[in-house]
This record gives sequence, C-alpha cells and structure tokens, in this order.
Amino acid sequence: MIESLEKMLAKGVDNALLRFGLGKAWLDNGDAAQAAEHLRHCVAFDSKYSAAWKLLGKAEQLQGNALRAREAWGSGLAAAKAAGDKQAEKEMSVFLKKLDRAAATRE
Repeated sequence: MIESLEKMLAKGVDNALLRFGLGKAWLDNGDAAQAAEHLRHCVAFDSKYSAAWKLLGKAEQLQGNALRAREAWGSGLAAAKAAGDKQAEKEMSVFLKKLDRAAATRE
C-alpha cells in the first residue's frame, strides 16, 4: 500500500487525503518519523482534518516529542470542536490529559 501511495505522490498527486493515507500507512508500519512528515503536509492542506491532527500527535509522541504531540492534539481538538466531531474531541482530550499526567510524574 505504501509503495502505491508513494508512486502517486511521485507522479505529482498531492493532497490532504493522499498525505493522510501515507501518514497512517507509515504509522501502521512503525515509522513515526515518516508518518509525521506526511501528516504535517496533510494538515497544511487542510487544517480542519481532525483525524490527521490526532495521528500527527501520536506520531510525535512515539518519537518522544511531547511538546509537538501536545501542539498537534491542541490544534486537532480545536478542529474537532469546530466541526462538531465529538469522538475525535474526546480522544484528543484524553491524550492531552495523559500527557499532563506523565509530565506531572516527571516533575
């Protein structure tokens, strides 16, 4: 799947949906850095794409970058609220609370 999506990108097809698909595929494949790169492009195309923000936060967290994860989930939370996407809003709120608890235990 990744190969066919990357071929589309190489041919000049570039949009939010393709970048989301690539980001999700790379994340599922265990490469958080590649996933984050594509997901950043995705939200640059469409800043209201709450599912992309959610996965971007996960990719950043997996790379050990809690600050970037927090920023992504914060942006995603705002996008989800604006769109009325209650499920994404709930999930990202939980992720942010977990980050807060993890930070509190390190202090």
